[in-house]
Amino acid sequence: MSHALAEPCVTSDGVTFTVVVEFKDYDCLVSTDALSELSRSQDPKLDLIKVYKAYEAKIQGIARRLVTAGVTGTPLVLQTQHF
Repeated sequence: MSHALAEPCVTSDGVTFTVVVEFKDYDCLVSTDALSELSRSQDPKLDLIKVYKAYEAKIQGIARRLVTAGVTGTPLVLQTQHF
């Protein structure tokens, strides 16, 4: 039985999202700085959701690897150094 995950959401710190690892949901956040670095943009009005969607597979893959490696946090925060 599958369940719907919450849509990514912009916050003052970046974009929140959820990944599933071994049937368990993990709340994550990719920082605004990391999204800016991924898009190579210095635009202060950067569309964070657009950037998140463009790099979603990479972002979620890194989040899953961090969870599997035992990195903790609520939410688990992905920073620039993770990319």
